[in-house]
Amino acid sequence: MPPARQQATATILVDDDRVRVTRFDFAPGAETGWHRHGHDYVVTPVTDCRMLLEEPDGTSREVAMPAGAAYRRQEGVEHNVINAGDTAMTFVETELK
Repeated sequence: MPPARQQATATILVDDDRVRVTRFDFAPGAETGWHRHGHDYVVTPVTDCRMLLEEPDGTSREVAMPAGAAYRRQEGVEHNVINAGDTAMTFVETELK
């Protein structure tokens, strides 16, 4: 069995009746762990991010996002996000309740 990965640090910045804003900090190789998004969400990289996305069907794909970019996804996305780079990475996730 492969060794367990370090967990990313999740820091909730805002959590009210309309949004939840969470900052995720990853050491190289760290992961979020498997999760399913319960809300539509927007991700904004704070640093350049090289992410490995593991998906429920057993596939994985690498995605590179520059600092300051943004993307959105709909409720129901399920995955594990891993820092595939060799430096720390940070992004902010805004969930729309």
